[in-house]
Amino acid sequence: MSSKAVGFIGLGIMGEGMAARLVSEGVAGSFADSPIIIWNRTGSKCQDFKNKFPDKHIEIKSSAKEVVESCGVTYSMLSTPEASKAVFEAADGVLAGIGEGRSIVDCATLAEDDMKRMNDAVVNKGGRFLEAPVSGSKVPAANGVLIFLCAGSKDLFDEIVDNGLSAMGKASHFFNTDVGYGTRAKLVVNSLMGTMVAAYGEGLALAETVGLDASKMIEVIGQGAIQSPVYALKGPKMLVKDHAPNFPLKHAHKDMKLASDMAKNAGVEFSVNDQAELIFRKAREDKELNLADEDFSAVFEEIHKESTSEYSKKR
Repeated sequence: MSSKAVGFIGLGIMGEGMAARLVSEGVAGSFADSPIIIWNRTGSKCQDFKNKFPDKHIEIKSSAKEVVESCGVTYSMLSTPEASKAVFEAADGVLAGIGEGRSIVDCATLAEDDMKRMNDAVVNKGGRFLEAPVSGSKVPAANGVLIFLCAGSKDLFDEIVDNGLSAMGKASHFFNTDVGYGTRAKLVVNSLMGTMVAAYGEGLALAETVGLDASKMIEVIGQGAIQSPVYALKGPKMLVKDHAPNFPLKHAHKDMKLASDMAKNAGVEFSVNDQAELIFRKAREDKELNLADEDFSAVFEEIHKESTSEYSKKR
């Protein structure tokens, strides 16, 4: 297979939209000698993806190894550290397909040590590795407005920044040739985002409970210095219990816990995040509310459950 072929591993909430952008923006799949080659743990998603682009050159492989062997550059977007490790290390996984001329761009949010381990393994087999976690969720992925936070192979970054990354994102930042810096940046961003949503949920719960029109308060917040796209997007949905997942709560909590561990290791006071992480953990583990797979805005439901007001009890 020509090195012009582009691989994509993982067609979940984020990966499907990202891979679709590579096709729709002409990075891969427009010509027979530059197809997009895909694999997903749930194989039916690959066929569903191919069916969306009947006129494009899309190939489905039976393993991650086959994708990597067939492509010069392969993007990977898997949902959890456990999934990433399993797919990377399997006998027919990512690492098994690595050799000279093969490059991996891993877009998942993992622990820093996990990224370093994968980088070392890829480089030791003659490949190149770019750590590229993204800031953004399902809709930004589909619209090509993600933010890539990169570290590792600068040569690889320079090769893809104006085609693959620009097709999927609105900005790409390169932090360091040492892998780990992209993950650090991502954990700073996501810990702040989780803390913001937890605080926002508490504010809205308080507003509702003391008799304020919460919709009006969303409007007020949107007009002041504390306005945020996250607040504007999530607020109205939170009030009507619409938590259809764009960024699942279990993943938000995972990132906040990783950030907490990073801060502890760095000797940084991080108590605001740690308190927010606690309420997210309760929400994730709450078997009655069953919020883990809902959007991370569903922490609002746990906030009301933890509250003792009559309003929260009746909600």
